[in-house]
Amino acid sequence: MEFTYITTDRLKLRLVNQEVLDGIFKNYAEKEIIEFFGESAAEKEIQRYKEGASMFNRTFLYFHLLDKNTDELIGWCGYHTWYLEHKRAEIGYTIYDDNHREKGYMSEALTAVIEYGFHEMYLHRIEALVGPYNRASLRLMKKFGFNEEGRLKEHYYTGGIYEDSIVFGLIKPQH
Repeated sequence: MEFTYITTDRLKLRLVNQEVLDGIFKNYAEKEIIEFFGESAAEKEIQRYKEGASMFNRTFLYFHLLDKNTDELIGWCGYHTWYLEHKRAEIGYTIYDDNHREKGYMSEALTAVIEYGFHEMYLHRIEALVGPYNRASLRLMKKFGFNEEGRLKEHYYTGGIYEDSIVFGLIKPQH
């Protein structure tokens, strides 16, 4: 299987979409799937695939973040709840291991992924929902020029409590 990559200074971003996942899960043995995703992410990726990530008028596209030198999978960044007709999608991201956090990897990845969203996916609007206590993500929203647009009360149920989400939006620059 051939993969599409975007490279940055320190990362290789490997494109993952439904076609790629179908190829992996239909052609790889379980051991190969775990090796492909890495042990820390394999269980979530297997569950995501089993549950189905695409639905009517909404789909996803994301990138695995690989260390450019070692090919170690360190996280993901991409789009879900992509409304093709409306040219908007919600961005999401995570770094799997604390050893890779606070090193600027997500800023590096977001630069490429936002560019990809506007120019390859033809998005007009990128949305983000961020927990009010997620300081790292709040900093990223500010850094990349996302505008705070409101708050969804008790939007996520996590850790036994309901947590609000702050809504952010970024409109494609017109230049």
